[in-house]
Amino acid sequence: MAASEFPDLPRFPVGFELAEALTVASQQLHETLTPHSTLRTAVRLAVHLMPGAEHAGISEIDRGNKLRTLAWTDEVVRSAEARHEGREQPGHWEQLWTSPVARIADSEADGGWDVLSALGLRSALSLRLRADRRRLTVLTAYARKPGVFDEDATRIGRLFTAHVSIALDSATVREQLTEAMHTRDLIGQATGILMERQGIDAAAAFESLVRASQRENVKLRDLARRIVGAHNTA
Repeated sequence: MAASEFPDLPRFPVGFELAEALTVASQQLHETLTPHSTLRTAVRLAVHLMPGAEHAGISEIDRGNKLRTLAWTDEVVRSAEARHEGREQPGHWEQLWTSPVARIADSEADGGWDVLSALGLRSALSLRLRADRRRLTVLTAYARKPGVFDEDATRIGRLFTAHVSIALDSATVREQLTEAMHTRDLIGQATGILMERQGIDAAAAFESLVRASQRENVKLRDLARRIVGAHNTA
């Protein structure tokens, strides 16, 4: 990845430079419009901010330790995490249910990490972004040398992931509000169509829509979308 992708960010900053870099990174993250774009920006920023990081990915891990990759910097990460997707993971991931950090010092020495060592990835630092009873969201940085991620790298990584978590929550709320507004508009349009078709008022049309949703076991927004779509193509 080209260091020039984020020209305002020094690579692997320290001291006051780190505080300024985290501020710029936070601004970059909050400018994203969706949770997915937030995650894509986060993995690219991680390679610039986290000392020693050469690659990064963000994954979801469920209670059965099954992994699904959400964002990645390059095909090396995508290949590494894809080989673990849908399979139970080694103990490294298990640590993240009780600890915000898990590290692999050397994939060639640690058992269960043949996939990483085969791709030339020797070190890994995983940092928890989100956690609930069912799943984790985790950012993992990778390096080609062993023992890269020391305590300083971990502290910087935790500061960075705190900013990522806040930005991700904000993007999620924005997406939910946008969806709610879209759903409201769809239901309003569907109600208007039923009023016109059946010669009834708005309350009766909405009640008819709700009854149909319950009868057909279809979400209200999906039924409204179907009615509006059929009306527009008629």
